[in-house]
Amino acid sequence: MHHMTLAEIARGLADKKFSSEELTKTLLARITQLDPQLNSFISLTEELALQQAKAADARRANGESGALLGAPIAHKDLFCTQGIRTSCGSKMLDNFKAPYDATVVAKLAAAGTVTLGKTNMDEFAMGSGNETSYYGAAKNPWNLERVPGGSSGGSAAAVAARLLPAATGTDTGGSIRQPAALTNLTGLKPTYGRVSRWGMIAYASSLDQGGPLARTAEDCAILLQGMAGFDPQDSTSIDEPVPDYRASLNGSLQGLRIGVPKEYFSAGLDPRIAELIHNSVKELEKLGAVIKEISLPNMQHAIPAYYVIAPAEASSNLSRFDGVRFGYRCENPANLEDLYKRSRGEGFGSEVQRRIMVGAYALSAGYYDAYYLKAQKIRRLIKNDFMAAFNEVDIILGPTTPNPAWKIGDKSSDPVAAYLEDVYTITANLAGLPGLSMPAGFVDGLPVGVQLLAPYFQEGRLLNVAHQYQLNTDWHTRTPTGF
Repeated sequence: MHHMTLAEIARGLADKKFSSEELTKTLLARITQLDPQLNSFISLTEELALQQAKAADARRANGESGALLGAPIAHKDLFCTQGIRTSCGSKMLDNFKAPYDATVVAKLAAAGTVTLGKTNMDEFAMGSGNETSYYGAAKNPWNLERVPGGSSGGSAAAVAARLLPAATGTDTGGSIRQPAALTNLTGLKPTYGRVSRWGMIAYASSLDQGGPLARTAEDCAILLQGMAGFDPQDSTSIDEPVPDYRASLNGSLQGLRIGVPKEYFSAGLDPRIAELIHNSVKELEKLGAVIKEISLPNMQHAIPAYYVIAPAEASSNLSRFDGVRFGYRCENPANLEDLYKRSRGEGFGSEVQRRIMVGAYALSAGYYDAYYLKAQKIRRLIKNDFMAAFNEVDIILGPTTPNPAWKIGDKSSDPVAAYLEDVYTITANLAGLPGLSMPAGFVDGLPVGVQLLAPYFQEGRLLNVAHQYQLNTDWHTRTPTGF
């Protein structure tokens, strides 16, 4: 049962081949057996899962149906879940039990999903390898000495290892797409505002976006269908109708214009990955797509702009964690100042502290115009580049990451090297565009992803291209040895 996709599980439940309770018990046993190797979960929610599975089976017995009814998933541990620890991968929130459900959690629960647990992540979603987690690094099932990517590394590792069929993630600068690429999954970052951020613990509010991680584009379509939609509780949520994502999967790619930016194939890209990307282009050409070289001239400024904007917003968002109202509090503070300093100094890890300091500096008097304002201007130029490109093409294609998964610890002493792994993904967040990563092959036995970007609210187009590609390739069906 653990090799089944969401779509296959839906068919199996509808045909009464097994019950949601049977499936849930099987997967919980598999997680208990295999996750000690992976460290992909922070919390298991066995009691809740079995309750939800029994309820889903009862709903089906009463004549209800639905692709997600009885489907087991897990949530990245920054989605608030009522009465369950929501740690954000941090000592700061190790003892925090959310008093309410995030909108994403509530919507998926209403659709009948079964929550198996909360997955490991970089602390407060700050990282590219899942190495900054207070609970230790998650491991890549393709090679346990390597990172699964971040910050949604726990979700990616769990799905790739067939511990469950799909999971939620969040993407601030590539944190769904990058781990999807490094673990041979399909991961989708929707348009900013497509999925509610209410109840999602914020890192950088103008960049964060929730989305699905799964093995196939079809499964991503199923999970996104349950996640997407307007939420009046979220001021950044956009009131735009949600299409039927599965209905668009089988559209023809004949005449689809695909743009390949020349800036993507610079010296920083592993040439073996470049070859796999070109092979993907040829495959899509066979399906009728038309390829055109394009230019995104301001891409070179994306990383410095992102690493000013994101830390600036983080320094503001994380100011609420002060040891007073909730979360970690230091022992025996001498006074209020001591309480603040030691609670934050002891509760936050080094990467989070680094980004708070960078952000506070960029927003400080005398530096705001020189750094933050300039970064926002660059952000606009990057958006303008995309708008100009989408006048010529329907989809933009390129690598998801410049390199395959690196060894755990290799970049720990050089944070800038880890930041550079986001070079192809962060532009979509800066512009608010939807982006998808899908499996495209292997380098030295490690998975490689190809990234697709589309105009606003064209997630269906991305899923269509990925689904057609997956009907004609088998990269996404490969399973890591031992799982």
